[in-house]
Amino acid sequence: MTQPPAQPSPHGHPESAGTEPACPGRPESAGPAHPGTDGPEPSYPGAGEPSYPGAEGPTYPGAGEPSYPGIPAQAPPTYPTAQQPTPPTYPAAPQPAYPTGPGPAYPSAAPQPAYPTGPGPAYLSAAPQGEAPAPPPAPPAPPAAAPDHHYISTDQRRVHISAHQRRTDATAVGNLLLYLPNFLASLFVVALVSAFFGGLGLILVLAWLVSGVLVFHRPTESAVARRLLGLRYPTPRERERLEPVWREVTARAGVEGRTYELWIEDSDDLNAVAAAGHIVGVTRFSMNALPSGELAAVLAHELGHHVGGHAWSSLLGYWYALPGRIAWRMMRAFGRIVFKVSRVFSCFGVGFVLLVFGAFAFATISTLYGLPLLVLALPYALAAVNRRAELRADQHATALGFAPMLATVLDKLHQADQQQALAARAHNGGVPLQEPSALSKLLSSHPDHHTRLHHLQPYLQPSR
Repeated sequence: MTQPPAQPSPHGHPESAGTEPACPGRPESAGPAHPGTDGPEPSYPGAGEPSYPGAEGPTYPGAGEPSYPGIPAQAPPTYPTAQQPTPPTYPAAPQPAYPTGPGPAYPSAAPQPAYPTGPGPAYLSAAPQGEAPAPPPAPPAPPAAAPDHHYISTDQRRVHISAHQRRTDATAVGNLLLYLPNFLASLFVVALVSAFFGGLGLILVLAWLVSGVLVFHRPTESAVARRLLGLRYPTPRERERLEPVWREVTARAGVEGRTYELWIEDSDDLNAVAAAGHIVGVTRFSMNALPSGELAAVLAHELGHHVGGHAWSSLLGYWYALPGRIAWRMMRAFGRIVFKVSRVFSCFGVGFVLLVFGAFAFATISTLYGLPLLVLALPYALAAVNRRAELRADQHATALGFAPMLATVLDKLHQADQQQALAARAHNGGVPLQEPSALSKLLSSHPDHHTRLHHLQPYLQPSR
């Protein structure tokens, strides 16, 4: 019969004498046992040896052994700190420490290559550890491209405003002098009409003389541009297109750009106009179809008309010649009616008309030295002055550096004229149209294509 195990006393000694002391809480039965079961527990080494109070058995790190009365508590094992010379040996290797900096550095990982953020996909080779990475190679220089005459830089830059914003050149002065006979004829017409108003006639003449100041009045200019020229203000989107180009043109010319106003003409033709004293009009087709460089050449040409005084002198002369022009048109209409009536009376009527006009011509020659007859030659003289003004405006655009762009625009204008001639010929059944006479060419306000290109040749030749 098996003897039951002895229970430990409060002092840690077995209660039964004559038997070997056993480990506290452990029976002497042999055989494997599992913790947490009711079976016999395993024996430990040294069970056959006597156990004395205070004897130290093997301790295991981390094992939660119970404490018994009378047995001194075992101090926890001490581990070497960083100050001890010999580091402790652990069963498992410690985990590598990872830095918390901007880039993860792993002991066994190769350094990551650095990629530049420049325009080209140039990759740098990985530099050895401990050495600074090599700088990225400089990108190859692009090949020298041919000068582009169709686009210009419209970046904002500092503008140097010249002292003289506007002048009156020889063309403007000549234009005013040629309008002088028209002015005198208009003054005679206005005085003749004012005679029917009695005492108010003098006031009417003075009011007509002062009315020329309205040429420089902004609201009057706007009314003329809108009613007579068919212009309109540009939309915000059109301003985004025009203003950078206009700013570049005025910066090169040293002119305050806000002095002038940009207007739009709803037309599909390649054209522009310098009106009154402060208006620069451009067609919708020119604004949308032309590149920035060519559009700048067109605007620089129109600015040349303003800077040279061509625009305001032409408008001023036209305004003061208007009464005389109206009277001349009325006389032409009356002459046509008289000529048609005279044809009814055959030779008698024609002789009567010739007699009347001959008497008028003799009276003007004998009294006014024939000056009124100069009115018949003024259209040809004014056309010649206008052609000279166009060449001056071309010279202004070329002086600002737009000669190649202007030559391209002139070629486009010439091609458009040729296409219109071909279309008119096709509409006429293939019969070529009659060439304009030499007299009609003298009435043209613009030089022909070859003449304008001839004056641009010195600016188109490469500089040596």
